[in-house]
Amino acid sequence: MVPDQRIHEHPAASAEWLRAARSARSLSVATLLWLGVESTLGLAAGLAAHSVALIGWGLSAIVEAAASLIVVWRFTGARTLSPSAETTARRAVAVSFWLLAPYLVVHVAYDLEAGHRAVPSVLGIVVTAFSLVSMPVLGLAKQRLGRRLASAATSGEGAQNLICAAMAAGVLAGLWLNTLGWWWVDPFVAVALAVVAVREGKRAWSGHACCH
Repeated sequence: MVPDQRIHEHPAASAEWLRAARSARSLSVATLLWLGVESTLGLAAGLAAHSVALIGWGLSAIVEAAASLIVVWRFTGARTLSPSAETTARRAVAVSFWLLAPYLVVHVAYDLEAGHRAVPSVLGIVVTAFSLVSMPVLGLAKQRLGRRLASAATSGEGAQNLICAAMAAGVLAGLWLNTLGWWWVDPFVAVALAVVAVREGKRAWSGHACCH
């Protein structure tokens, strides 16, 4: 089947729909580039500061990168017009949410047992502050595209970007409050984000993310 015939037989594949698909793929590629930097710097800062939330945030960037790769895969080549590819991508994004939660809980338990306490990190503050500003822009754009494309995978990736922004805000608050003696804020943020990741994974698996 030639491309024009395939597009003609796919009711969603209008010129506007295809432009939105290309935009979703381009945003995911751009996100991948930033997440590589974010993950490296976040992990380095978290390990230096003994901050489980900062380490978890750095690892979440790897999970987000997986979601971005899935969306790039979804909107590349013949898969762009494939309903089965959307289902596969949506479920893969859901699994990427679930990969983060166990790590956060286990690492919190380990740090509490070892008596680690987060300390302020200039590098961590700079990186998380940048993500606090940039990730909501990416996340909201992807969720709008997800609704236009009826793509829960795209919306799920956007939700991960928004969670990243929330994590950045929580990490910043935790590092500051730790200087006041409120050390428990850091592990509390990590556990709360694990719960959010599980919930968003369920939504993505069921296909609700595109409407949320």
